[in-house]
Amino acid sequence: MTPLSRRGVLAGAAALAGTGAALSAAGPAAAASHGGGHRPRAVVFRDVRPFGAQPVDLTVVDGRITDERAPKGAKVIDGGGRVALPSLVDAHIHPDKTTWGGSWVTRKPASGIADYCAQDVELFKSQPRPVGERAYGLMAHAVTRGTRAMRAHVDVAPAYDLAGVEGVNAARERLRDALDVQIVAFPQHGVIRTPGTAELLEEAARSGSVDLVGGIDPISFDDAMDEQLDLVFGLADRHGVGVDIHLHDRDEKGTKVLRAIIDRTRALSLRGKVTVSHVFCLPKLSDTDLGKMAADLGEQDISLTTVAPNESLVLPIAKLREHGVRVGLGSDGVRDSWSPFGNADMLHRTHILGWVTDVRLDEELADCYRVGAHGGADVMGLDHADLKPGAPADFILVRGENVQQALVDMPQRDMVVHGGRVVAKNGELA
Repeated sequence: MTPLSRRGVLAGAAALAGTGAALSAAGPAAAASHGGGHRPRAVVFRDVRPFGAQPVDLTVVDGRITDERAPKGAKVIDGGGRVALPSLVDAHIHPDKTTWGGSWVTRKPASGIADYCAQDVELFKSQPRPVGERAYGLMAHAVTRGTRAMRAHVDVAPAYDLAGVEGVNAARERLRDALDVQIVAFPQHGVIRTPGTAELLEEAARSGSVDLVGGIDPISFDDAMDEQLDLVFGLADRHGVGVDIHLHDRDEKGTKVLRAIIDRTRALSLRGKVTVSHVFCLPKLSDTDLGKMAADLGEQDISLTTVAPNESLVLPIAKLREHGVRVGLGSDGVRDSWSPFGNADMLHRTHILGWVTDVRLDEELADCYRVGAHGGADVMGLDHADLKPGAPADFILVRGENVQQALVDMPQRDMVVHGGRVVAKNGELA
């Protein structure tokens, strides 16, 4: 699907032929300089070590990395011999629910999604700060930790109306030069079981304030698989938005829903616009059944996301990729009513991915980093920020030897660069 990138159409990628202007990381200043008197916005990051290799000067023109000579008058920033690594993508996060930056919240026992939903509402009503402020605090923190883009799942329910969507949109606007954000209208309270939710999803999709519409456990929670999926896919078809559905079921209910999602994707020609999150049923399948399911997911270009919760529930990423299935990594909830844990630090999340999958070889560690950096980019439809010529100039500078050590040690992000601009230094927004 084509993501909503505030910097997308403003990109100055015309200066670098063939690099994909629609998703360039150039900012508004670059757009303003187009025309007959265009002067490239050029920056040279001196003495940096891509992935820990030998020091080089990394040249950026109009938000894209180039192997050409830097234009005269280019700004020079000293990298001090630091390792340059691609910025990361958070493919699944809930910034509207967070208490980040606020007072400690004492959580109560819960026995299922319905209990958590009720506690979400209590927390929402008790928070002195509006959604926009809380979401901005968390999203800004993510930027300082090297996140270049995120897909934000935002609760839509009668208990909130569209306050979450409005708040996260406001935070997205404040961070438009530092972070690309896609917003999912997420019916956490159920689509069918909570009257009024369907109308709110319709309003959000019609208004253009969201990029995708979501769903949640159509059988085990909503108890209305066909009705929920028909409604959600109908909204996507009518309003030209994507779909991203939470699927937590670990048994045949999960595989039944996944088959129904594949069928509707095919029937409505929504290939490449559908994502399923968590998908805890897939790791339970036999190799044969997994291969068949992965082949069908790949054929319809249905992407998946995981938050690597533990060894038994993390998606079998390598096997899925053999069939062309795009798999992204995300934070999920961060210090909300569901859990006191979470930090929106995707370098930490790649560390968790390596930990729960028990990797130890250098190539395995590097692949965990690639999932965090490029898997989510694939899910969101973004170019890889792989430090190659033509790539978006989205990267972090850290102290250390190489990508493997960075994943294990999780050093401070000394500098975060987005679209060729320094957007954070030493853990603070620049």
